[in-house]
Amino acid sequence: MILQLAEAKGCPRDLVGGKAANLAEMISAGFPVPEGFCITTAAYRRILPDVAAPLPARLETGIVEAYERLSRGGPVAVRSSSTAEDLPDASFAGQYDTFLDVRGADEVLAAVRRCWASLWSDRATRYRAAHDTGHAPAIAVIVQRLVDAECAGVLYTANPVSGRRSEIVVDAAPGLGEAVVSGAVTPDHYRLSVEGETVEGPREGCLTPSRLGELAAVGRRLEKHFGAPQDVEWAFDGDGGLWLTQSRHITTLFPVPETAGEPRAYWSVNVYQGINRPFTPMGASMIRERQRGMATYMSALGFSDEIIDVDGWLFWDITDGVRSPAKRPKMAAFMDSLAAPSGRLVEQLGRDQRFPSVPPGSDGDAPPKKRRRRWDRMIAAWLWPDQARARVVRDAERRIAAFAGPDDATARQRLSFVESIRGAVCRIEANLPRDANTAGAVGGQLAGRLLRGYVDEAEIATVFRAIPHNPTTEMDLALWRTGESIRRDDGALRLLLDTAPDELAAKQLAGTLPDVIQHGVAAFLTDYGCRATSEIDFGVPRWADDPEPVFAMLVNLLRTEARFESTAAAAETRIVELTRRLPVTKAHRTLLARFLLRRSRRLRGLREFPKFCLMRGFAALRKQLLLVGEEIVQAERLDRAADVMFLDLVEVREALDGKDFRTTVARRREVWEREARRPRVPSVLLSDGTVPALESEAGEGDLAGLAAAAGVVTGRARVVHDPDGARIEPGEILVAATTDPGWTPLFLTAAALVTETGGMISHGTTVAREHGIPAVVGVPGATTLITTGRVITVDGSAGTITFDEEPR
Repeated sequence: MILQLAEAKGCPRDLVGGKAANLAEMISAGFPVPEGFCITTAAYRRILPDVAAPLPARLETGIVEAYERLSRGGPVAVRSSSTAEDLPDASFAGQYDTFLDVRGADEVLAAVRRCWASLWSDRATRYRAAHDTGHAPAIAVIVQRLVDAECAGVLYTANPVSGRRSEIVVDAAPGLGEAVVSGAVTPDHYRLSVEGETVEGPREGCLTPSRLGELAAVGRRLEKHFGAPQDVEWAFDGDGGLWLTQSRHITTLFPVPETAGEPRAYWSVNVYQGINRPFTPMGASMIRERQRGMATYMSALGFSDEIIDVDGWLFWDITDGVRSPAKRPKMAAFMDSLAAPSGRLVEQLGRDQRFPSVPPGSDGDAPPKKRRRRWDRMIAAWLWPDQARARVVRDAERRIAAFAGPDDATARQRLSFVESIRGAVCRIEANLPRDANTAGAVGGQLAGRLLRGYVDEAEIATVFRAIPHNPTTEMDLALWRTGESIRRDDGALRLLLDTAPDELAAKQLAGTLPDVIQHGVAAFLTDYGCRATSEIDFGVPRWADDPEPVFAMLVNLLRTEARFESTAAAAETRIVELTRRLPVTKAHRTLLARFLLRRSRRLRGLREFPKFCLMRGFAALRKQLLLVGEEIVQAERLDRAADVMFLDLVEVREALDGKDFRTTVARRREVWEREARRPRVPSVLLSDGTVPALESEAGEGDLAGLAAAAGVVTGRARVVHDPDGARIEPGEILVAATTDPGWTPLFLTAAALVTETGGMISHGTTVAREHGIPAVVGVPGATTLITTGRVITVDGSAGTITFDEEPR
């Protein structure tokens, strides 16, 4: 149960814990680590369940003898080494106890007990729950010779705040390093280049330039040895010797695409698509196929032709657009329209010396060509809007009919079908007729110009609430109508409110719910079961596969008394009211503006239609691939059918041909689950790991973003990280990192919307406007700066959020 620290190399982490395993590895590699011994987890397990009980005599004697051999009664450090510690994705820094300057056998034994007890401290238990490590913890204890430190501290081989991999950060203070780690002192703070040159730091600090260079060199060696940026604890003794007491991964750094040479800039496809989790491998392959349909347009703006994948985080390389004076404004406008404040960050990078502009007029500075509008087709759509919309729907239904795979086929035939039709599915949005959709948007813009000086943009936006034929708002209202039917049946209502959503989902799939629920939800799933939160990821289960989120949203609606009525008549009244403001001398403009607003309302529902068609296509392909997965499971090459989502189509065929992918899928799933725990996804990332910070701008309110949906609302904030199971009370303001159509049923009860990313034409803000709730998007750090229960005022016209004391 007791090992010399050097002997812990190669021992299972479950036996010696993360810290001891890392230190033993460092000793083996020749790094200067104070000698010591490890009391393994076998000792901890031996004394469970009562850590206060007397130690077995043999164990106590072994600890005392090892201590005497190590220090002969002198000072030691007694440090925890949990099995859930120093993990690649969870450091557990400071969560378990360390005791320094421990002297005498009795104090050592007491410190060992306190280390064991710290495994179940409130802070460690909360940290494990928050990081969902999946580890059943145990704890080992390290006893090391205490370094008589002249100066000690922490070294980061990458900047943990900015993320910059080309920068080393050192915090140092005289004496033992625990004072720095615990925050008991204000340390000397240094920023170094990777070569060890001081970029920033005190002139009279406790570290000399030579010692800083020595730290930088050992940091580079540790990073190379462990294959990732390191968080290192160190100490210089009185003789000038450098000792290392810990090295672990810096777990907060966001993964960066591998690159060499000049700095590169990247834009997150995840943020652009409104999802804050990584793509599954199958989802990544499908999104690449989808984006190839946009390649010509995106390339003209300065985006790379191909998407880069790093652990499920997808990126466009935007360096060419950042460096081009002609492309940069167009790129920035495009990015902000979908995921503000990404575009403002691009404009900032255009002024950054690391991204020098290419010569104006050069090949790299060719401005994107303007898209040619087909005015004849748009005029036809305005004149006959219902026929124009019907043509788009007919075209879509014809395409979608071809996506239905064979009912009776072998797995190879099903896979061949998926391979043959994948391109058509992934590019259906680009292939549908666009003129009617464009006419809906342009009609509103032209009407705004005709009314300029008499009506502001926020007033015009009110005309486009609850527009017809929008599949996303129709989905939300269909769910509300399902809830209203259930509300009229007291028994069904009570069952729904008193039963957990996962249990309701199981009963739904088994067909055992009361008819009003069973048939109502089944009808909803027939129309909208192809949808889901983060639905753009092909690998995510659809509501038809797992209706638990649908029941959670139903319960949220049924716990309120909200009522939603048709606003078509109200919109017509509003159109007349606004256009009457023009003087009689401008009667022709009045009539034309009124015509354009009415026709725009009848066409704007097509904005969300192509995405809905893509989801229907995804659902059809998923059905076929899951059937293929079932056959691979029967052949014992996957553990479950859904594991095909952690492969690509080439690998699925290899599995059919006999290759076992169970180990591969397990490894990829572990990476996906690790990455999914990241609290925040940067919209723009640089190749050296830097996450650019937005330059602050003076303005009204405590927080500012993009004014995305007009109106002013004061209420209590509700911060939501996952819509599945979330509850929004009427009057509460929904605050989220991002949203996609899977979030929009929450808009039925939310009073306003605040998000960290989003733009004027992103799906969430489009639906917010149509539901008539104010929205401010592109507010960096909103989910951290705003807390649940805080009273805030959201001004969707000005783009501001103000912190209040009490609701107005």
